[in-house]
Amino acid sequence: MLVPPHGHSELKPLLVAEADRAYQLDLAKTLQSIPMTSRELSDLLMLGMGAYTPLDGFMGEESWRKCCTDFSTDNGLFWPIPITLSISEDKASEILIGQIVALTDGEGIIYGTLKVEEKYKIDKKLECQEIYRTLDPKHPGVEKVMTQGVFNLAGPVRVLNEGVYPSKYKGLYLKPKETREIFEKNNWSTVAAFQTRNPMHRSHEHLAKIAIEVCDGLLIHQVLGALKPGDIPAEVRVAAIDALVENYFVPGTAIQAGYPIEMRYAGPREALLHALFRQNFGCSHLVVGRDHAGVGDYYGPFDAHKIFDEIPKDSLKTQPLKIDIAFFSYKCGGMATGRTCPSDESQRLNISGTRLREMLSNGEPVPDEFSRPEVVEILRKHYDSR
Repeated sequence: MLVPPHGHSELKPLLVAEADRAYQLDLAKTLQSIPMTSRELSDLLMLGMGAYTPLDGFMGEESWRKCCTDFSTDNGLFWPIPITLSISEDKASEILIGQIVALTDGEGIIYGTLKVEEKYKIDKKLECQEIYRTLDPKHPGVEKVMTQGVFNLAGPVRVLNEGVYPSKYKGLYLKPKETREIFEKNNWSTVAAFQTRNPMHRSHEHLAKIAIEVCDGLLIHQVLGALKPGDIPAEVRVAAIDALVENYFVPGTAIQAGYPIEMRYAGPREALLHALFRQNFGCSHLVVGRDHAGVGDYYGPFDAHKIFDEIPKDSLKTQPLKIDIAFFSYKCGGMATGRTCPSDESQRLNISGTRLREMLSNGEPVPDEFSRPEVVEILRKHYDSR
């Protein structure tokens, strides 16, 4: 039996039924509009597909504050990162409590509606310090918070538009209900999620195969939302991972899917959020490797491991698979970790997405020990076409 959705509830997708969507969109065109940032739009889409079950919309002030300081919502539900909608002070003065507003992207396209139950001013420094552990404006998550509006709007939402995702990523853009159906069809009761925003190199492959040894199956879960500059586009990553799975995984052990979140690069906190919504997708485990969801040197390499031991044991059903740094060992003759191979640094090839991108950008040869040739071929074509 698969793990239950978070909060032991039923899945709670907030996407309006397709038959009623056009009518509701026409009504929304008559409402005052609130533009969302790309991160807020990605959160709205996650609410729509049911990935943020059991939330019914954007968080109120008490939930925002408790989420920042206590990892919970106002009703005690474990939640590690605020899901909020920002607005400027001038715009906030125009909005009334009880008003229904249309939620749009930067181009004015309507994605949903919000019934305003609260509007409140936030302490941006508190949020950044608690969630990102830094106030450095160079951190992409901090930069996002510090440039957003100073007020938040809160209340239940109705999602009316999924954007390009279902058509652009047909067969890949899977909602929690759909992944659960696939897992059950495959007779998987334990499933590990492998979070990725990069093409999978040999280190990723090694971690994924450890997870397959432990669980019935593996969900390779691609980030389809906005990334930071220099990251490889989703469609290229998807093709590269397809080639890897087809050539180097046992058939029937892994599936690939994508979801619309925008990375926050919040390190340990984000690792908890990744585990939480993977529970809604039906995953019993989350692979947590080195510097999970990190950026730069803001977090220690295993801070995302440690944080799972710092929360109450009943916070999440989805548990971490904590795996040491993986590398190619010339001493042991293959992929290994610090727990499985006694080699020293001089006998290791350390593998990272950053180094892979450097080699591809510079036209350097990529060793087979670093990445599979079928994967490199796809990535090389992308870099040559830029």
